[in-house]
Amino acid sequence: MRKFLVVLDDSTECLNAMRFAALRANHTRGGVEVLAVIPPDEFNHWIGVGDIMREEARERIEVHFEVFAKWMRDKQSVDPGLVIREGEAVDEIIAQIAEDPEIGVLVLGASSDKKKGPGPLVTQLSRSAGTLPVPITIVPGDLSKERLEAIT
Repeated sequence: MRKFLVVLDDSTECLNAMRFAALRANHTRGGVEVLAVIPPDEFNHWIGVGDIMREEARERIEVHFEVFAKWMRDKQSVDPGLVIREGEAVDEIIAQIAEDPEIGVLVLGASSDKKKGPGPLVTQLSRSAGTLPVPITIVPGDLSKERLEAIT
């Protein structure tokens, strides 16, 4: 089964990327894999404190994921998977794609903030798009729900 890989983070554009991935998966009988990356610099503390912070970060991610997963299951009949990795986001996205041959498309949400640009993931990954083993779909952050449904 072909899967759409979508990145879960705290950005507002993440919502449209999730919607797009779920809608496309539903229409193409594919799957959705949600990747959350915990940055390594969050745990540069004493070992015990770092372990507690790591576990709290995982719990926050799982709660955040479950909101999207419930909508995907209930509204799109898609049962997404969650992968949590630790490291630099771009490196971990590329590693996940390399490790999972079922991933067919990387879906990223682009910020609509004209001053800040599309966001760090879109900027960094589009630079290496020519060497990635899968295509990237970039979903505009301010695309309406109705427009997303119409184009998927």
